[in-house]
Amino acid sequence: MAKLSPRGVSLLRSFSSFLCAPPATSPLLHTNKLNIFFSYTTMDKTPQESIKDQLREGYNKETSEYNASDNILPHIFNIYASRATPQDFEIYAPDATFEDPLMCAHGVSQIKSAFYSLGKIFSESRIVEYSLTENEISPGKKEILIDNKQYYKFMGRDINMVSLIKLYTDGGKVVRHEDCWDKKPLRNQNTVTLPLVGRMFELSRRASMLATHAVMGFGRDPPNPVM
Repeated sequence: MAKLSPRGVSLLRSFSSFLCAPPATSPLLHTNKLNIFFSYTTMDKTPQESIKDQLREGYNKETSEYNASDNILPHIFNIYASRATPQDFEIYAPDATFEDPLMCAHGVSQIKSAFYSLGKIFSESRIVEYSLTENEISPGKKEILIDNKQYYKFMGRDINMVSLIKLYTDGGKVVRHEDCWDKKPLRNQNTVTLPLVGRMFELSRRASMLATHAVMGFGRDPPNPVM
Protein backbone atom coordinates (compact mmCIF):
# COMPACT_ATOMS: atom_id res chain seq x y z
CA MET A 1 0.00 0.00 0.00
CA ALA A 2 1.46 3.37 -1.01
CA LYS A 3 2.06 5.89 1.73
CA LEU A 4 2.68 9.61 1.71
CA SER A 5 4.13 11.70 4.49
CA PRO A 6 1.87 14.15 6.32
CA ARG A 7 3.56 16.91 4.30
CA GLY A 8 2.52 15.13 1.12
CA VAL A 9 -1.04 15.01 2.32
CA SER A 10 -0.92 18.68 3.24
CA LEU A 11 0.03 19.64 -0.30
CA LEU A 12 -2.89 17.67 -1.66
CA ARG A 13 -5.32 19.22 0.80
CA SER A 14 -4.46 22.76 -0.30
CA PHE A 15 -5.23 24.96 -3.23
CA SER A 16 -1.83 26.58 -2.80
CA SER A 17 1.62 25.14 -3.31
CA PHE A 18 3.21 26.00 0.01
CA LEU A 19 3.04 24.57 3.51
CA CYS A 20 2.22 27.06 6.21
CA ALA A 21 2.27 26.99 9.99
CA PRO A 22 -0.64 27.73 12.37
CA PRO A 23 -1.24 30.77 14.54
CA ALA A 24 -1.07 30.74 18.30
CA THR A 25 -2.46 27.63 19.86
CA SER A 26 -4.43 27.38 23.06
CA PRO A 27 -2.60 27.83 26.35
CA LEU A 28 -1.47 24.60 27.94
CA LEU A 29 -4.42 23.09 29.72
CA HIS A 30 -3.82 21.57 33.14
CA THR A 31 -6.24 18.85 34.11
CA ASN A 32 -5.89 15.38 35.45
CA LYS A 33 -9.55 14.44 35.43
CA LEU A 34 -10.05 11.72 32.85
CA ASN A 35 -13.69 11.28 32.03
CA ILE A 36 -13.67 8.63 29.31
CA PHE A 37 -11.41 6.59 27.09
CA PHE A 38 -12.18 4.05 24.42
CA SER A 39 -10.73 2.90 21.13
CA TYR A 40 -12.13 1.90 17.78
CA THR A 41 -10.74 0.15 14.75
CA THR A 42 -12.84 0.08 11.62
CA MET A 43 -13.85 -3.29 10.23
CA ASP A 44 -17.44 -3.80 9.14
CA LYS A 45 -18.92 -0.90 11.09
CA THR A 46 -18.86 2.84 10.73
CA PRO A 47 -17.54 4.94 13.64
CA GLN A 48 -21.11 5.99 14.41
CA GLU A 49 -22.21 2.35 14.72
CA SER A 50 -19.22 1.61 16.92
CA ILE A 51 -20.13 4.43 19.29
CA LYS A 52 -23.68 3.11 19.62
CA ASP A 53 -22.38 -0.37 20.33
CA GLN A 54 -20.06 0.89 23.03
CA LEU A 55 -22.86 2.83 24.68
CA ARG A 56 -25.00 -0.32 24.73
CA GLU A 57 -22.10 -2.23 26.25
CA GLY A 58 -21.81 0.23 29.12
CA TYR A 59 -18.87 2.40 28.18
CA ASN A 60 -20.65 5.36 29.78
CA LYS A 61 -21.25 3.72 33.15
CA GLU A 62 -18.23 5.38 34.77
CA THR A 63 -19.35 8.93 34.09
CA SER A 64 -22.40 11.05 33.42
CA GLU A 65 -20.32 13.47 31.34
CA TYR A 66 -20.14 11.32 28.21
CA ASN A 67 -22.57 13.40 26.19
CA ALA A 68 -19.94 15.85 24.95
CA SER A 69 -18.08 13.32 22.81
CA ASP A 70 -21.22 11.25 22.18
CA ASN A 71 -22.95 14.20 20.53
CA ILE A 72 -19.92 15.50 18.67
CA LEU A 73 -18.06 12.44 17.33
CA PRO A 74 -20.62 11.26 14.73
CA HIS A 75 -20.49 14.72 13.14
CA ILE A 76 -16.68 14.79 13.19
CA PHE A 77 -16.61 11.44 11.37
CA ASN A 78 -19.04 12.74 8.74
CA ILE A 79 -16.96 15.87 8.26
CA TYR A 80 -13.71 13.95 7.75
CA ALA A 81 -15.47 11.46 5.46
CA SER A 82 -16.58 14.24 3.08
CA ARG A 83 -20.24 13.43 3.68
CA ALA A 84 -21.06 16.33 5.96
CA THR A 85 -24.43 18.05 5.86
CA PRO A 86 -24.98 21.62 7.10
CA GLN A 87 -26.33 20.09 10.31
CA ASP A 88 -22.98 18.43 11.04
CA PHE A 89 -21.38 21.86 11.38
CA GLU A 90 -23.87 22.83 14.08
CA ILE A 91 -21.46 21.28 16.61
CA TYR A 92 -19.34 24.44 16.25
CA ALA A 93 -19.88 27.73 18.05
CA PRO A 94 -20.40 30.65 15.63
CA ASP A 95 -16.91 32.03 16.34
CA ALA A 96 -15.16 28.63 16.46
CA THR A 97 -11.71 28.16 14.95
CA PHE A 98 -10.15 25.26 13.05
CA GLU A 99 -6.39 24.86 12.65
CA ASP A 100 -4.08 22.38 11.00
CA PRO A 101 -0.50 22.76 9.70
CA LEU A 102 -1.83 24.33 6.51
CA MET A 103 -4.85 26.51 7.24
CA CYS A 104 -6.49 28.52 10.01
CA ALA A 105 -10.25 29.00 9.76
CA HIS A 106 -12.21 31.57 11.73
CA GLY A 107 -15.94 31.02 11.98
CA VAL A 108 -18.23 28.25 10.80
CA SER A 109 -18.35 29.32 7.15
CA GLN A 110 -14.56 29.06 6.82
CA ILE A 111 -14.57 25.72 8.63
CA LYS A 112 -17.11 24.50 6.08
CA SER A 113 -14.85 25.61 3.23
CA ALA A 114 -11.86 23.84 4.76
CA PHE A 115 -13.68 20.51 4.96
CA TYR A 116 -15.90 20.76 1.88
CA SER A 117 -12.67 21.09 -0.10
CA LEU A 118 -11.69 17.53 0.88
CA GLY A 119 -14.34 16.07 -1.41
CA LYS A 120 -12.98 18.13 -4.31
CA ILE A 121 -9.50 16.66 -3.95
CA PHE A 122 -9.92 13.11 -2.66
CA SER A 123 -12.24 10.40 -3.99
CA GLU A 124 -12.31 8.88 -0.48
CA SER A 125 -11.46 10.18 2.97
CA ARG A 126 -12.25 8.96 6.47
CA ILE A 127 -11.00 8.29 9.98
CA VAL A 128 -10.31 4.55 10.09
CA GLU A 129 -9.01 4.04 13.63
CA TYR A 130 -9.08 6.11 16.79
CA SER A 131 -8.82 6.24 20.56
CA LEU A 132 -10.55 8.95 22.53
CA THR A 133 -9.87 10.73 25.80
CA GLU A 134 -12.22 13.30 27.28
CA ASN A 135 -11.05 15.69 30.01
CA GLU A 136 -12.99 18.23 32.00
CA ILE A 137 -11.15 21.56 32.06
CA SER A 138 -13.70 23.46 34.12
CA PRO A 139 -17.49 23.28 34.57
CA GLY A 140 -19.04 23.23 31.10
CA LYS A 141 -15.68 23.18 29.32
CA LYS A 142 -14.05 20.01 27.98
CA GLU A 143 -11.07 18.83 26.01
CA ILE A 144 -11.63 15.89 23.64
CA LEU A 145 -8.51 14.22 22.24
CA ILE A 146 -8.88 11.88 19.25
CA ASP A 147 -5.71 9.93 18.52
CA ASN A 148 -6.48 8.65 15.05
CA LYS A 149 -5.44 7.29 11.69
CA GLN A 150 -6.86 8.82 8.53
CA TYR A 151 -7.24 7.33 5.06
CA TYR A 152 -7.41 9.19 1.75
CA LYS A 153 -7.56 8.08 -1.87
CA PHE A 154 -6.08 10.39 -4.47
CA MET A 155 -6.00 9.44 -8.15
CA GLY A 156 -6.17 5.76 -7.22
CA ARG A 157 -3.44 5.97 -4.60
CA ASP A 158 -4.04 5.00 -0.96
CA ILE A 159 -2.75 7.59 1.49
CA ASN A 160 -2.47 6.90 5.22
CA MET A 161 -1.55 9.36 7.95
CA VAL A 162 -1.73 9.62 11.72
CA SER A 163 -3.16 12.61 13.53
CA LEU A 164 -4.14 13.96 16.91
CA ILE A 165 -7.40 15.88 16.78
CA LYS A 166 -8.02 18.24 19.69
CA LEU A 167 -11.51 19.58 20.32
CA TYR A 168 -12.22 22.18 22.96
CA THR A 169 -15.86 22.60 23.90
CA ASP A 170 -17.79 25.17 25.89
CA GLY A 171 -21.43 24.54 26.72
CA GLY A 172 -21.50 21.52 24.41
CA LYS A 173 -20.25 23.46 21.35
CA VAL A 174 -16.80 23.13 19.77
CA VAL A 175 -14.98 26.45 20.13
CA ARG A 176 -11.59 25.24 18.90
CA HIS A 177 -10.63 22.34 16.62
CA GLU A 178 -6.97 21.48 16.06
CA ASP A 179 -5.69 18.73 13.76
CA CYS A 180 -2.05 17.93 14.55
CA TRP A 181 -0.70 15.85 11.67
CA ASP A 182 1.79 13.18 12.63
CA LYS A 183 0.89 14.17 16.23
CA LYS A 184 3.26 17.11 16.03
CA PRO A 185 2.32 20.31 17.90
CA LEU A 186 1.06 23.13 15.75
CA ARG A 187 3.75 25.74 15.17
CA ASN A 188 3.23 29.45 15.75
CA GLN A 189 5.13 32.59 16.70
CA ASN A 190 5.35 31.35 20.29
CA THR A 191 6.76 27.93 19.42
CA VAL A 192 9.32 28.69 16.70
CA THR A 193 12.78 30.08 17.43
CA LEU A 194 12.18 33.41 15.71
CA PRO A 195 8.80 34.99 16.54
CA LEU A 196 8.87 37.03 13.32
CA VAL A 197 9.19 33.83 11.29
CA GLY A 198 6.31 32.35 13.24
CA ARG A 199 4.21 35.40 12.45
CA MET A 200 4.96 35.01 8.76
CA PHE A 201 3.80 31.39 8.96
CA GLU A 202 0.57 32.54 10.56
CA LEU A 203 -0.10 35.09 7.83
CA SER A 204 0.60 32.46 5.17
CA ARG A 205 -1.85 30.06 6.79
CA ARG A 206 -4.54 32.70 6.84
CA ALA A 207 -3.88 33.51 3.18
CA SER A 208 -4.17 29.81 2.33
CA MET A 209 -7.48 29.60 4.19
CA LEU A 210 -8.91 32.71 2.56
CA ALA A 211 -7.96 31.44 -0.89
CA THR A 212 -9.66 28.11 -0.20
CA HIS A 213 -12.67 29.95 1.25
CA ALA A 214 -13.07 31.92 -1.98
CA VAL A 215 -12.67 28.85 -4.21
CA MET A 216 -15.29 26.98 -2.15
CA GLY A 217 -17.85 29.75 -2.50
CA PHE A 218 -17.30 31.22 0.96
CA GLY A 219 -18.64 28.22 2.81
CA ARG A 220 -21.64 27.68 0.57
CA ASP A 221 -23.38 24.40 1.40
CA PRO A 222 -23.61 21.88 -1.46
CA PRO A 223 -27.05 21.76 -3.10
CA ASN A 224 -27.48 18.03 -2.53
CA PRO A 225 -25.38 17.01 0.48
CA VAL A 226 -24.55 13.31 0.76
CA MET A 227 -26.45 11.65 3.60
